[in-house]
Amino acid sequence: MRRPNLLITGTPGVGKTTLGKELAARAGLSYVNVGDLAKEGELYEGFDEEYDCPILDEDRVVDELEARMSEGGVIVDYHGCDFFPERWFHIVFVLRTDNSCLYDRLHSRGYTGKKLQDNIQCEIFQTLYEEAVLSYKKEIVHQLPSNTPEDLERNLDQIMQWIEQWMKDNN
Repeated sequence: MRRPNLLITGTPGVGKTTLGKELAARAGLSYVNVGDLAKEGELYEGFDEEYDCPILDEDRVVDELEARMSEGGVIVDYHGCDFFPERWFHIVFVLRTDNSCLYDRLHSRGYTGKKLQDNIQCEIFQTLYEEAVLSYKKEIVHQLPSNTPEDLERNLDQIMQWIEQWMKDNN
């Protein structure tokens, strides 16, 4: 594998897609938004009425991505991470956002009621960070703040440095 695979995870609204797309453009890596992949391939196993969203068929998503991941050079963006094989990723970034900022972002997306409250609680209780630490080696899991445009630039710079170092060390 000549290029690393990265996972960008975190609560909806923390900036995964913005970071992932820009990072892919700068690093020349491919970018996969799992939500878009599932929509395009209809990789669902039902519909959740309570949250008003489709239920991801995780096994079909893994099957769909397996060949691409084994080639390397992929940035995966999704709010969950415990169903991806551990062997896929060289590094995992969990984006974190202050609750007032996250509330505004989710509210502007039309999140209301239980869906809004549960996502805010998910961030408060570090649910996705905990999931990442339980799913991957702790030393490859990193939390990054994602509140401001300055945070975004700092994260891009930091991850680009990591990618460049990985390429030097592994090629």
